[in-house]
Amino acid sequence: MKIATVKQLFIHPVKGLTPQVCQHLSLTAGHGIQGDRAFALMFLDSEKPKQPKVVPWMSKKHFAVQNDWPGLAALDCNFDEETEFLTVGRQGVELVRENTSLSEGRDRLSGFFTNYLTTLEPNKGGRHPQKAPLQLVGNGKTSRYPDREPVHISIISQATMDDLGEKTGQILDVRRFRPNIVVTGIDAWSEFDLVGKQLSLGDAQITVTAKIGRCMNIEVDPETGDRDVPLLSVLKEKYGHSYTGVLATVESDGVVAVGNILQVLND
Repeated sequence: MKIATVKQLFIHPVKGLTPQVCQHLSLTAGHGIQGDRAFALMFLDSEKPKQPKVVPWMSKKHFAVQNDWPGLAALDCNFDEETEFLTVGRQGVELVRENTSLSEGRDRLSGFFTNYLTTLEPNKGGRHPQKAPLQLVGNGKTSRYPDREPVHISIISQATMDDLGEKTGQILDVRRFRPNIVVTGIDAWSEFDLVGKQLSLGDAQITVTAKIGRCMNIEVDPETGDRDVPLLSVLKEKYGHSYTGVLATVESDGVVAVGNILQVLND
């Protein structure tokens, strides 16, 4: 394998919304990445009262997510772990900024997201297409609401995105693929060869477990929230599959930073 270098790092402070650029990430065995999918927007249906600040992991059907509500992608989220402020904006304009440690701040954030959802239209076949009230759940740090209950992180090669972009005739925004780690220096699609291997990543060790099967999220422009490129069809027609990137579990704690090397340990 060629040397893979970490090019970009992301967390997604709120499940189903846009990523936040980071220069380094803290990886914890059994937990994943601190701050990633640490908040979520839970639907409060008529039979479901207001929930505690932190709820256990649940499947995505209980939350408002981009796969069902593509317009959520247009919101930019930034969480400051030190101050516990969550800032939400759109195209450079700040829309709301509140302290998530305060109940009144969380209520205002929940109200903002509830009102924003009323302006959107869900995808056909959405898991939860009703515009029910939303509650922001999670503490921004130790809580985790990934799509899969087993904790994972995601990795994709820049060359893979470049190759796919050539097939579509466009430069693809990496945020479409919602990765945690973007690596450069390896061939397109060669991250698939890492499945089953243990690797060092900064100070941490990880095991790559599976390819990532994609949904309609990758077809959504992260700037506008509009579905504009039929990437699922391109993947199936040009490559015969609907995978990009790989999932991995964290085996030992550590910190990874931009510029670190991803190195196979058990070749």
